[in-house]
Amino acid sequence: MVDLDLDKFFDRVHWERLLARLGKLVKDDRLIALIRRMLKARVVMPDGVVVTTEEGTPQGGPLSPLLSNIVLDELDWELSRRGHRFVRYADDQNIYVRSQRAGERVMANVRDFIERKLRLKVNLAKSAVAKPEERHFLGFRLRRDPEDGAVEVDLSKRSKERVDEKIRHKTRRNRGSRCGRRCGS
Repeated sequence: MVDLDLDKFFDRVHWERLLARLGKLVKDDRLIALIRRMLKARVVMPDGVVVTTEEGTPQGGPLSPLLSNIVLDELDWELSRRGHRFVRYADDQNIYVRSQRAGERVMANVRDFIERKLRLKVNLAKSAVAKPEERHFLGFRLRRDPEDGAVEVDLSKRSKERVDEKIRHKTRRNRGSRCGRRCGS
């Protein structure tokens, strides 16, 4: 599997390219103008500092997954054209291949497409060619059952550790009972 991570994706989206692609899909100029205003809006940070940007999209809002789908739609079409099997949500992408060698070839070709055509950058430190059970996607990992070959979806190691830590924190033995010393605890 090729696990692609786009480096600072939401900070690097090229506005004019995004709005041009959006203009091909949406014929309502008022909606395009509204999205342009949202992109240019100043952001007030939690500490009160006001930040203005010249590129990128707001991350974490309801608009960010939609805008990322518009920006990366061209990548989806290219992967489909090449016959790849893949899954993507916002800027997280996995491409499924049959071998390590095929994965390395696909990684190089797709990286070239992303960087030249889409003007985005692949984070090589976080991207990898690996077996699906070794990587996570949106908090899950895929594992093939060795007996029947069925694909299972499990929590990723990182998600499981987070859940286990929350359970340990909420069920600590040293927290005492609700009634305190009155109950003899």
